[in-house]
Amino acid sequence: MGLAGRAAGTPGVLKGAPLPSLWRFALLFFSIWGLDAQTAGESKPLYIWQTGPWGRCMGSDCGPGGSQSRAVWCAHSEGWTTLQTNCNQAERPDNQQSCFRVCDWHKDLYDWQLGAWNQCLPVSMRSAGVQRPAVCTRGEEGIQTREVGCVQKANGEPAEDAICEYFEPKPRLEQACLIPCPQDCVVSEFSPWTPCSKTCGIGLQNRIRFVLAPPLFGGAACPNLTEFQTCQPGMCEGGESLYSLRVGPWGLCSVPLPRQTRQADKAPRDSDRRSREGGKLSKEGDKQSREGEKQPKDSEKPKRDKQSKGGDRQPREDDKQLKEGDKKPKNKAPRDGNNRKLGRANRKQADGPSRQADRPKRQKKVKNKEKREKMREKARERLRERGKVKDPETRELIKKKRTRNRQNRPGGKLGDIQVGYQTREVSCVHKSGTVEALSLCSQESLPVTFQACVISKDCDVTEWSDWSPCSKECYDPNGPKGERTRTRKVSQFPIGGGGDCPELEEKEPCSPQGDAVPPCIMYSWKTTEWTECRVDVLLSQQDRRRGNQTGLCGGGTQTREVYCVQASADTPANLGSLRSKEASRPVDSDLCLGIPPNTTQLCHISCPVECEVSSWSAWGPCTYENCQDQAAKKGFKLRKRKIVNEPTGGTGNCPHLVEAIPCEDPSCYDWLVVKLDECVPDNDKQCGPGTQNPQVQCITSDGEYMDRQFCRDAILPMPAICEVPCPKDCALSPWTSWTLCSHTCSGKNTEGKQTRARSILAYNAGEATAKMVAWITVMQGGIQCPNISSLQEVRNCNYHPCTVYHWQTGPWGQCIEDSSLPAGNSSIGRVRGDDVSCSVGMQTRKVICVRVNVGQVPPKKCPESLRPDTVRPCLLPCRRDCIVTPYSDWSACPSACQSGGSNKKKQYRKRTVIQFPANGGQDCPEVLNQERECEAPSVCKGFRWKTHKWRRCQLVPLSVRQDSPGAQETCGPGLQVRAVSCRKQDGGQADVEACLKFASAMPPLTQPCQLPCQEDCQLSSWSKFSSCTADCVGVRTRKRTLVGKSKKRDQCKNTQVYPLSETQYCPCNKYNAQPVGNWSDCILPEGGRMEGQLGMKVQGDIKECGQGHRYQAMVCYNQDNRIVETSRCNSHGYIEEACIIPCPSDCKLSEWSNWSRCSKSCGSGVKVRSKWLREKPYNGGRPCPKLDHVNQVYEVVPCLSDCGQYVWVAEPWSVWKVSNVDLKDNCGEGVQTRKVRCMLNTIDGPSEQVEDYLCDPEEMPLGARNSRLPCPEDCVLSDWGPWSPCLLPCSENSTRERTAFPLRQPGDDKQCPPTKETEPCKLNSNCFHYSYNITDWSTCQLSDRAVCGNGIKTRMLDCVRSDSKSVDLKLCRELGLERKWQMNATCVVECPVNCQLSDWSAWSECTHSCGLKGKLWRRRTVIQAPQGDGRPCPSQMEQWKPCLVKPCYSWKYSAWSECKSEGARCGEGLRFRNVSCFVSDGSGQQESSLVDDELCGDQEPSVDGDTRVVLQESCTVPCPGECYLTDWTVWSPCQLSCLNGDDLGFGSVQVRSRAVVAQDPENLLQCPEQELEARPCTDGWCFEYKWRTGTWRGSSRQVWCERSDGLNVTGGCLATAQPTADRSCDPPCTKPRSLCTEAGVCGCEEGYTEVMTSDGVLDQCTVIPVLEIPTAGDNRADVKTIRAFNPTQPAASAPGRAGRTWFLQPFSPDGKLKTWVYGVAAGAFVLLIFIISMTYLACKKPKKPQRRQMNNRLKPLTLAYDGDADM
Repeated sequence: MGLAGRAAGTPGVLKGAPLPSLWRFALLFFSIWGLDAQTAGESKPLYIWQTGPWGRCMGSDCGPGGSQSRAVWCAHSEGWTTLQTNCNQAERPDNQQSCFRVCDWHKDLYDWQLGAWNQCLPVSMRSAGVQRPAVCTRGEEGIQTREVGCVQKANGEPAEDAICEYFEPKPRLEQACLIPCPQDCVVSEFSPWTPCSKTCGIGLQNRIRFVLAPPLFGGAACPNLTEFQTCQPGMCEGGESLYSLRVGPWGLCSVPLPRQTRQADKAPRDSDRRSREGGKLSKEGDKQSREGEKQPKDSEKPKRDKQSKGGDRQPREDDKQLKEGDKKPKNKAPRDGNNRKLGRANRKQADGPSRQADRPKRQKKVKNKEKREKMREKARERLRERGKVKDPETRELIKKKRTRNRQNRPGGKLGDIQVGYQTREVSCVHKSGTVEALSLCSQESLPVTFQACVISKDCDVTEWSDWSPCSKECYDPNGPKGERTRTRKVSQFPIGGGGDCPELEEKEPCSPQGDAVPPCIMYSWKTTEWTECRVDVLLSQQDRRRGNQTGLCGGGTQTREVYCVQASADTPANLGSLRSKEASRPVDSDLCLGIPPNTTQLCHISCPVECEVSSWSAWGPCTYENCQDQAAKKGFKLRKRKIVNEPTGGTGNCPHLVEAIPCEDPSCYDWLVVKLDECVPDNDKQCGPGTQNPQVQCITSDGEYMDRQFCRDAILPMPAICEVPCPKDCALSPWTSWTLCSHTCSGKNTEGKQTRARSILAYNAGEATAKMVAWITVMQGGIQCPNISSLQEVRNCNYHPCTVYHWQTGPWGQCIEDSSLPAGNSSIGRVRGDDVSCSVGMQTRKVICVRVNVGQVPPKKCPESLRPDTVRPCLLPCRRDCIVTPYSDWSACPSACQSGGSNKKKQYRKRTVIQFPANGGQDCPEVLNQERECEAPSVCKGFRWKTHKWRRCQLVPLSVRQDSPGAQETCGPGLQVRAVSCRKQDGGQADVEACLKFASAMPPLTQPCQLPCQEDCQLSSWSKFSSCTADCVGVRTRKRTLVGKSKKRDQCKNTQVYPLSETQYCPCNKYNAQPVGNWSDCILPEGGRMEGQLGMKVQGDIKECGQGHRYQAMVCYNQDNRIVETSRCNSHGYIEEACIIPCPSDCKLSEWSNWSRCSKSCGSGVKVRSKWLREKPYNGGRPCPKLDHVNQVYEVVPCLSDCGQYVWVAEPWSVWKVSNVDLKDNCGEGVQTRKVRCMLNTIDGPSEQVEDYLCDPEEMPLGARNSRLPCPEDCVLSDWGPWSPCLLPCSENSTRERTAFPLRQPGDDKQCPPTKETEPCKLNSNCFHYSYNITDWSTCQLSDRAVCGNGIKTRMLDCVRSDSKSVDLKLCRELGLERKWQMNATCVVECPVNCQLSDWSAWSECTHSCGLKGKLWRRRTVIQAPQGDGRPCPSQMEQWKPCLVKPCYSWKYSAWSECKSEGARCGEGLRFRNVSCFVSDGSGQQESSLVDDELCGDQEPSVDGDTRVVLQESCTVPCPGECYLTDWTVWSPCQLSCLNGDDLGFGSVQVRSRAVVAQDPENLLQCPEQELEARPCTDGWCFEYKWRTGTWRGSSRQVWCERSDGLNVTGGCLATAQPTADRSCDPPCTKPRSLCTEAGVCGCEEGYTEVMTSDGVLDQCTVIPVLEIPTAGDNRADVKTIRAFNPTQPAASAPGRAGRTWFLQPFSPDGKLKTWVYGVAAGAFVLLIFIISMTYLACKKPKKPQRRQMNNRLKPLTLAYDGDADM
């Protein structure tokens, strides 16, 4: 077209212009243009302007008033900068421009506007080098773009992008996207072939398939859903039926024409009828019938669509009339009268022969008609006479009254029903679909062409009313909003299939506004006071001795109640008390918003501190009771102890601190001898007797130093007599100190004594001779040594009698009000824990004097000055009365309409204790809860429909049916209507809108009726069956009677045709009950009944274990195994049996063992005690603490062993035992011994001897010493004193020394030995460094009664010597070492908090209203989670028990009947179904059983939840030969677009389809198109499609596509991956025993091997040699034969020889050697090499072995020995 057009147009354009001239002109133009271009290229400028980027927008104001600048310079074309004068100044760019200066507040004015993303375009379209993938797997990558711009928020005006970029970067303009792969249509397999459409002649068979997945994203369209094949059951006898009578759809419902109009149309209609002739009439009728058929044909498709789509309305206006006609006839214009006339003409012509046959009947009917006409005429005459009597006013009154009655009739205008009529066409249709004359369709009578109908009316409603006031009448911005509504009323019911009513009520949230709106009442949570702190014992501290745990202390839990009250507001003073009381009234908890306060919290009970006292001090001197009053001669010796740890509640709980002993000669002050001076010889001699002056100090009886004047009355100690030995005198050591008194007191049999001793250091001259040699005469010398008895002195001590007295105090009494003070105590409610006192009271206690080990004695025996107080003031706590809230409102009574039981419901109210009484306050009331029975409401609130009497049956108007047989008789089918009104449950009038909203579906307003004709027999309805006296006994009957004139007709009295009674045997009902379902949970009885016997409370106040009951439902069946009410089986519906919930058993541990001894005898150590596991926890008991591998738990505490608690005590040295006697000088070498004992050190000194190992062996004194006994006149020195301490730090340059002093001066010419001895200080030998050592923290230590909470952990400080030995702490303290560590720290032992649960909720409603699966549930929640060793929460937080089993009654449809056209072979018809009552057990496993409809009387008339019960619907019976569409298939499963099971994100879709069904091969071209519908859906499935193949059969096999759910489909699988279904070889395999292999080459059958030509083509197939291994049963077992075996003859092989034959086939079907051939060859080659090697080694001459020495061979073994005993 394009070329032709251009060629044709060219001459027209160039017409009249010579061609050469044109070419010259063109050449001239191009030459000039080229010259200009060359000139322009040569004159390119050398200097050009260049610019930089624009700078920042500057300005003083925000907005468009700013300016920005940029750099502008002149540059050479080669890039270097030059002078600006070289560039053209006229072309100089601007270096400054105005701009928009952005400020921060512009952010609220401008924002980015994002456009929608455009279509996803493939990347290959944008990039030239990118190729589209050949096979699409996941999708094709694409790019989509959008527009983004900066705009003003207010009006959307565009702005500069720089403004928005100032605040936020510009959003991206393009993004990657995915273009999904095309998905082809997927269809199912074909159904089986249908039967032949004809019983004779040539017909069609159809098989259809349906669409499973629609084509998506450009995939292939769906194939044909129908396949046809011809069939011919047999030849037709007498010719095939070619014509069928078809009825069309019912036309629109029309109102009968007024009588005047009918009479006006009567004349032309009659003349038309007379002018028509038979043949012409038939043709015109057929023509008009065909024209009339167009409309039903066109309307059939929308009609079927509407039925299949659930009545979805199409928006097209031009089809509205058709659709409305299809739904149900509406009140439209009446159909053309010609159609009715034509129908009558056709009927008249068709009824000709039949009327001749029925002429006698017609004559009889004509007579009856004339008789009726006469009667009607008489009635009209009577009416005319009556009308003449009444005047116009009377007639007007009658007319108004009738109108008013019509309006007041129930239903009123709402149900104004108008009965009309509708007609339909009847035509004769050829099998080709053409409409022919009715005479061609042979049928005795034609179908009825008219019927009564209801004029359709849509629902009509009034305008919306005004909005109601807001339901919330107060202002609360944070609370929920209120609601307001508006309504409209129904002014016309939907009638005859008219449009449904719209919503009659609208709601919207609202919140009242305005200053006059009061604020809303606020509600808040209130709490009671906390209960007493409750402490649970720790598992690791379990002790059977703590049976009474009232003394426990430490951490625990306490609870309180939470309730909702109206929040207090500012109220007038006079209303304050009332309002506060009202505000504390508990209200519904739902009114309080927010999270309620905690109901449990951790608490702490302070542990009582026990009084700790020190040890007793030594007895003091005898002193006056009162030193200010020394008149009495009697005194007391006192000993005291101090309070080390103050106890809780003051020192009154401590034991006595002073004990007294009466004594004589008391004194308050005395002299204390501090020390004695040196012995000074008398008369200024050097030696001899002398005196020692004492140094004294005045002290009190408590040992305090006082001024000397206080001791002026005391006897001053006298100087002591002493002696300084002369050189020849006996030398004695000083006296030791007095030992401790042997008894603390003196009695009849006991007396306290003290000793001291001294020893002989040197004998006097001649002393030794006299002692050792008795027969030598005594030589004169110095003072002799005393005898042995004089070396020890004994004195009495503690000679006071053993009568010890002390004051003993009783506990302080209760604090009582002091009557001497004004009473000020008042009842003021205070929260517990406030230490508030209201007055001062008094406490008294008893004080007595007690003699130790005797009892009470007179008070004068005890020191009166030390008598404790018997009265003390105290603070009286405030009295607190019990405070309770007012009663809450009564709980709501359950609706009596919903309760099916006869038991009365109750309502409750309660009040809560918010303060418990204390300190003598008023007690709480005993009754806190009240209940009462509900007063059942007299009438349940509700609405119901009330139906009124059916009106008379209305027939089709006579003008319509006047030409039908029997038209003159007023009888036949019609319609009758009734009114419906709305009533309350008590029968009162109610608006229709209430029933539409709350009641069930509105009852039908019309129903078909039948007016009996004269010859019809009329009977009443059947009565109910009579009652049976007992099951299985007798019969029951029901009856009916003849009505009206039927009683007189003989044909009606025929009981065979019209039976008047029915009899049946009484039902023989047998019932059996059986249990069903599982046992319920074990449920404990409610409340505390039988608490002690059946269970225990282990979770606070909630019983958790013990004996309960479990339940199993019972179901009752009748003899037909149909479920019935359980009462039929005399069962209450349950089996109940006792059950046990095992009580939780906690972890049980043994008692604590005794503490171990401190791990160190000096310094800090640890002591341990343990307990072991006795019983593990079970049934949710409290868990065990962390145990070690031997199931023990330990407690470790630090201990400190005093390094001085055990000391060595040495007795005085014994007398010298001289071993080398010098008889002359009484001296010589000798040995002294003494006893050394380990003693327990106390405050009074070493008290008792202990084992030696407890003392430090390094510090043990010597028990013997070798020394030289000084000779007379030798110097005698005392024992060495202690070593002086070494200077620290230790250094060998420093020394230490010790000294002695001379006890006896030497004689003449003799000197004393050195009195000082030194030695160097050596580290860790005699000099030590000291440092502190800190131990680890102990475990957390609580007080004795505490179980958890705050405690103390301690650590010890050791003084450690440099040789790592622990020494006494005083050594480090004396050195002043820094102690920077904290010895004690607080710690926390986690408290055991048991799980606390709420009460069980009330039992829920049954989960199923009927059936076997119903359950009742109740639940509880965790209030306090367990902590530490607390008891864990039980796993069961909800319980169930079965509901009472009830039969499930429901309405169900029967199957649709076959579509039938009344009186015709095809066309529009009806199909019907019934709705019946069925019963089931609700399990879904048992089929429902049909029962009497009465049992479903309580059920709302609905089927599967749909209240619109449809029992009939229009359908179409296809005419023979007609091609039509099937009904819509059900919607396919929802399918996702997936790849390898992953959703690609393109949504899901489901589809349905309609296939074509043909009946005649001649009409295939007239078939409609198949139809397909798809819709989006949610939650689809991922299906995968895979090719499947069958086994090869010859050169072909079956290949199909399978969906992942196992369904065989067409489509879905990739066509490129389809396996081959045909393997034909080229050239074909023609050799004997050859076949075409899967590889497409010729091979041989099994048992034959291929012989190939040189070019690889099969030449022949030869038999494979077969090796037969005979079996045991073979007679030729000893013969081995090789013979040819024919695999195609199975009979040749003997039985039992199968599996014993191998076919050695070396060649594969393609002519190549098989793999196993290469393997066998390789194995043979290896075997051959092995044989050759073995032969060579066997024939080879061996070498002579070299001799080696034995030790060389053993050497490696020796070196390799690793000490293993096995070697």
